[in-house]
Order: sequence, then structure tokens, then C-alpha cells
Amino acid sequence: MRNKKIIFLFLGVLIVTFFSFQDRFFEIAKQIEIYNHVYKTLNINYIDEINPGDVTTKAINNTLKNLDPYTRFYNEQQVEDAKIRREGEYGGIGITSWYAKQGIIITTIKEGFSADDAGLKSGDVITVVNDQKLEGLENDNLSQVLKGIPGSPIKLTVIRGNKTLNFNLKLDKIIDNPVPFFDMINEETGYVVLTRFTVRKSTDELRNAINVLKEKGMKKLVFDLRSNPGGSLFDAVNITNLFIPKGKKVVDTRGKTRKNSRTYTTSQQPLDTVMPVVVLINGRSASASEIVSGALQDYDRAVVLGERSFGKGLVQRYFDLTYGTQMKATISKYYTPSGRCIQELDYANRDWKTGKVPKFSDGPINTFKTENGRTVYDGGGVTPDVAIKLSKKTEETKKLLASKAIFNFATEYVRKTPNAELNSFTFNGFEDFKNYIKTKDTAFVTEQEKLFKNAYKTVENAKAISSDYNNILNKLKNYKVQEIEKNKDIITLKIEDAILEQYFYKKGVYQYRLQNDNTIKQAVDLLNNSTKYNKILGNS
Repeated sequence: MRNKKIIFLFLGVLIVTFFSFQDRFFEIAKQIEIYNHVYKTLNINYIDEINPGDVTTKAINNTLKNLDPYTRFYNEQQVEDAKIRREGEYGGIGITSWYAKQGIIITTIKEGFSADDAGLKSGDVITVVNDQKLEGLENDNLSQVLKGIPGSPIKLTVIRGNKTLNFNLKLDKIIDNPVPFFDMINEETGYVVLTRFTVRKSTDELRNAINVLKEKGMKKLVFDLRSNPGGSLFDAVNITNLFIPKGKKVVDTRGKTRKNSRTYTTSQQPLDTVMPVVVLINGRSASASEIVSGALQDYDRAVVLGERSFGKGLVQRYFDLTYGTQMKATISKYYTPSGRCIQELDYANRDWKTGKVPKFSDGPINTFKTENGRTVYDGGGVTPDVAIKLSKKTEETKKLLASKAIFNFATEYVRKTPNAELNSFTFNGFEDFKNYIKTKDTAFVTEQEKLFKNAYKTVENAKAISSDYNNILNKLKNYKVQEIEKNKDIITLKIEDAILEQYFYKKGVYQYRLQNDNTIKQAVDLLNNSTKYNKILGNS
């Protein structure tokens, strides 16, 4: 009798589950049918012609934007761009850029490629490509005009300051090295920077860099993951494997389905399990960077030094859709070997009225233990073992760093002073930068300035109050300059990097940092103090 009750109960659960799924699938089919009906009715009856691709893309993106910023739809053109970001190989001229109404603004010249050989400069605005005017083109179209088969000829018209210049060059095969720089800091200490976890390349390039430095006498390593946004999960596991033994858990992923839940362990013999390592992170170290730094911290294999990392504990996967489109969807959260999830933003509990996303770090923080018994925490990034103290960013500074103002200032600075020597370079022009923000810049505009300018435009007899308007506008500019001055330490570093890159390419930025970066200096000091290093890691 008891067994019959259990069977009936089990059958009841199955029936309820079946109808629950049936209801869910019916609701999905219903909503798809409604959308199709709306689209057909609009296409037949709307007074103007509509672009089917644009309408569909916008509808999908509006749906996905209510989830998290990593779940995205890619149309046919965007699929290729996403592939380039993952794999780091494409046919191009060797630049990074911003898109603007007038065309493509060159932000970085990659050393040794066709743009560099032809004499293009940062700040140049490409307005015509192969007789096609770029003004007014959508970003998706702009992203394609400088890509193609390596060896293909390409003609450019460029605006540089008040000059119009023409260039003839050929497309190169561009390969972005995820390890763009490594060198010895001193006789025993090596330095390697990893900028991205690129599929198949990152692990090999990092291994090669470490082996080269070992041949030069490296016995200690500073491993720089600052501003590394992440990338391939598999490379994160393999890179961790360079420093810890085979068979160790690196990360767990936990999703809605068993397929999206998995434990990743090291599968190869390590490169070095004893060499002292300091890993550098900052607030822009995310995703795979946090997997590596979190795992090495949990195994007490390296001291993590810097600022708290970004806090992206989510895993995405690309799904092929119809007609050459793709979707990248968040499928799971990941957990470090000690059990930490370092996700900062709680997208599941977004306030739908305000759009505000709560932070896990604002709630209860859980404690975990490393292999040596040290306490570590979840809820909002990897907390470094040794914190670097920087000023707390004001809202105005955040706005400044998100704008093009520093790049524009650096471009003007280099054009005025075209010659410089890396070994003697110093930047003492913060006052000049402040003056630039007050008198010339149009990129860094606060919300208060926008509102005030818009209100002034609505005044019928604006000339009558122009003097008062200018006085108030100057006060608003003075205020924002006062606010960014509170972060002079952070902003000066950003200006230095922007200027150095235009003078000496990215390589020059790293060479300068090697001798002048206070964070690297602190890492070297720590590696030179073995007692302190071992005490931090809890080594007996």
C-alpha cells in the first residue's frame, strides 16, 4: 500500500511537471505568433518602407537588454567582428579606432603594419575608403570597410587637423598577440603582461614568454593581468595549469542544465609550481582574469596585488542561429576552487522601475578558505592580498575616463611636441590638461552642463542673459575640474599612457611602466622580501 502511494505521488509530480512545461511552451509559441502578426501587419500597412533586418535586430536587442549586458545577438556582419575579438586574427591595416559621424577616428597605430608604414597617425579621421564616403554610415558598416583579404589594395582620404591627406596601402594579416610585452625588470625578476585570453594563443604565448625569461635568469615573476577583460575559459584553465599541478580543480561552472554545469581541472604537467609569483589586477580585470587570479589565490600559489577586480562571475557561450547569425548567452556562473562566486552585479534582482542593478557586495559577504587556511571572500571581484591605495573615483572622473577627452588632449600634445625620448619622458602638464578641459574640450560634458545648455536653448531672448549663462557655465566647468583633480593620481597615469602610446606605440607604454610604475615597484619589493611574501601566503 505504501509503495502504491509513492508511485501515485511520483506520477502526480510527473503530470504536473508535464503540464507546467506544456503551458510554458504554449506561452512561448503564443508570443512568437503575436510578434509575427505585428511584424506582418506593420510591413503591409505602415506608410513608409521598413528595413526588416533593422527592425528584427532592434526587437531582439530590446528583449536581451533586460537580462545582462553579456547576452547579445549578432547579425551576419557582427558575427565576423565577434570572431575577430575571440581569435585575434583578421585582414586590416593595423589600427584601433572609434566610429564617429564623420568617419573612423584612429586611436592606436599598431607597429609594423601597413597603417604605420604609410604614416597614418593617432587622431587621423578616415573620411573616404576606396571612393566611398563614410559620413553617416552605421557602425556595423564602418566596422567592415577596413577589413578584407590580406594583400588587397585600399585607398584612404584622411583629415589630420586642418589638412586633407590621401594614402594608398594594402591590407595586412593582423595578428594581435595576447602577450604584447615581456622583459626582465632586474637580474632575477621577470615581467609578463597578458592583455586577453585569446583562443589557443594565450597559453602558448605566455609559456613561451616565461621560458624565454627563464633563459635570461628569471627566478621570480610579476604577472600583469591589469585591465584584462577576459576571454576564453579554456585558456584561463590552461594558464592556471602553468603554475599548479595536474589534476587540480580550477573552476566550477553551474548553470540551469547539467550540460552547462562542469568542473574544469588541470590536465597537463605544469611549467613551474615553485617560482614566486605576484599577480597584478585592477578594477578592469574581469572574467578569465578573475578565474586565474582567484585560483592562484585559493591555492596560495601567488600573491595577488592591486585593486579589487571587476566582478564578472558569469560564463557565456556562442550559439549559431539561422542565416549566419549568432547569439552569445550567459549560461552559468563560475566558482573558484574554494567555492567563491565573484559576480558583483545581481541582474536577476534588477529594479525594473529604475533599471538599477543591486550589488552582491552590498549584502552579506561569505568567507572561504584557501589551501593554507587563509580567509578569502565572495561577492564582488577578487580582493587582492595586498591592496594598492588609489584615490576613490568621483562621478566626474568616471565620466571623464569614459569620454574621448584624454585621447584628444594626448593627440594635441603630441602634435605640438612631435619629438620625445622614452628614457627622458616626463609628464608635468596636469595644469595644462585642466585648462584644456575648461577651454577647448567638447568630449567631457557632465549631465549638469547638458541640462543647463539645453535649458538655455529654450530661452527666447538668449542674448540678453548670455553673460549670466557664460558665468554659470564657467562655474560648472570649474566644479568638474575640481572634482577630477581629486583623482590626479589616476588621471595622470591615463594621460601618460595615452601620450606614450602615440609616441612609442604600445611597446613604449610597457617599457616606461617597467621602470616607473609604482605598482610594479611594490610587486618587485614584495618578491625581494621572501619572509613577507611567504607570510602573506600562509606558508610555514
